[in-house]
Amino acid sequence: MQWETVIGLEIHAQLATRSKIFSGSATTFGAEPNTQASLVDLGMPGTLPVLNQEAVRMAVKFGLAIDAELGRSNVFARKNYFYPDLPKGYQTSQMDKPIVGKGHLDISLEDGTVKRIGITRAHLEEDAGKSLHEDFHGMTGIDLNRAGTPLLEIVSEPDIRSAKEAVAYVKAIHALVRYLGICDGNMAEGSLRCDCNVSVRPKGQEAFGTRAEIKNVNSFRFIERAINHEVQRQIELIEDGGKVVQETRLYDPNKDETRSMRSKEEANDYRYFPCPDLLPVVIEPDFLDAVRASLPELPGEKRARFESQFGLSAYDASVLSASRELADYFEQVQTVCGDAKLAANWVMGELSSLLNKDNLEIDRSPVSAAQLGGMILRIKDNTISGKIAKMVFEALAAGEGASADAIIETKGLKQVTDSGAIEAVLDEVLNANTAQVEQYRASDEAKRAKMFGFFVGQAMKASKGKANPGQVNELLKKKLEG
Repeated sequence: MQWETVIGLEIHAQLATRSKIFSGSATTFGAEPNTQASLVDLGMPGTLPVLNQEAVRMAVKFGLAIDAELGRSNVFARKNYFYPDLPKGYQTSQMDKPIVGKGHLDISLEDGTVKRIGITRAHLEEDAGKSLHEDFHGMTGIDLNRAGTPLLEIVSEPDIRSAKEAVAYVKAIHALVRYLGICDGNMAEGSLRCDCNVSVRPKGQEAFGTRAEIKNVNSFRFIERAINHEVQRQIELIEDGGKVVQETRLYDPNKDETRSMRSKEEANDYRYFPCPDLLPVVIEPDFLDAVRASLPELPGEKRARFESQFGLSAYDASVLSASRELADYFEQVQTVCGDAKLAANWVMGELSSLLNKDNLEIDRSPVSAAQLGGMILRIKDNTISGKIAKMVFEALAAGEGASADAIIETKGLKQVTDSGAIEAVLDEVLNANTAQVEQYRASDEAKRAKMFGFFVGQAMKASKGKANPGQVNELLKKKLEG
């Protein structure tokens, strides 16, 4: 039987506010346990929540960016459940009237096609605390620093049909919230977490199969692996005569498997009711206009501009616009050197390789955009060749000079463009390889093309890479043909 996968994702994005959603407690990551939990966060009797306006502004910003319906009057509710890291016995969230309604986000797939994923809603809520199971000798420690941290829960429609599509969607959300400046997207620190709702159905069937939810997956790689494992588990279960049970599961990356956590709750299990301590949030037109005016150029818009303004390919534009920081870096390099294609090649090539090797983000690049742009200028004016440029780039990365010009001068790397000097080098190479010269002249065109590369390599080696490659090719061809 042929099966179709159906996936819906719930992404929890931690909003980049300095204080919590209903109290003035800090949201700094890595603080000592229970040092950032106020009486409001602890749910002490007599305390009242006060809504953080910045969290509302960030949620509206996201809603505008995905072209969503906005809940001009939205309501907070209490989601009741009992767990050790939830001191109030309920989570303040939004149920019937969320702040962001239906919207959409377009994702680019590996084959170059674009697919639109529907977004059902995005609502504001507070995070719970954290249960710590290590180093407590069979007991569980509770850290309430995260309790009350503002979250935006982004719920997709079940429009995703594969693990790769799911990863593309999460990456698109990740890029968007970072572009907007509403979430740092640090998945390792829990700033962006994903719940994956996965089901399978026979191809051609309209009704959805029974879904299982995989909770709190925190990396792109694990999202893909968890979904693929769960799909295979469900197919094998059904084909063996069993039935998929609606439940919550956890993904274990060490064993590459999902395992049952608890039966899946329905909304009525949480006994939602409007929060009596918080009034409806009314979004005024002036507030909405101010937020709309603050929107930056979004990833899709930037990608399209890179193609039209700089003539970049769809692939290059997509890679360079994947993060706001990378896009800004590229544009700064392009501004300095005036050559978008060369700038794109170096940013996507040598620079990205360097950052990946040292596990660095673009904002910690040891080579600044001004330095890279200055180096590319020296390639364009034939001061250095592409090969020498790699040596200059390595020196810049090692901090051996403040600029490409300084390194070129100090190390004597200036390219040789004097025709007489290059001819002298070529004569030396040809005289040292007379047998190959005779063989070249006696060969057909196909054989000559291969042998020509040998002579070029010898010439560049003899000049220590300083000879202008274009001139080497032109003069060498004349000498060999002559």
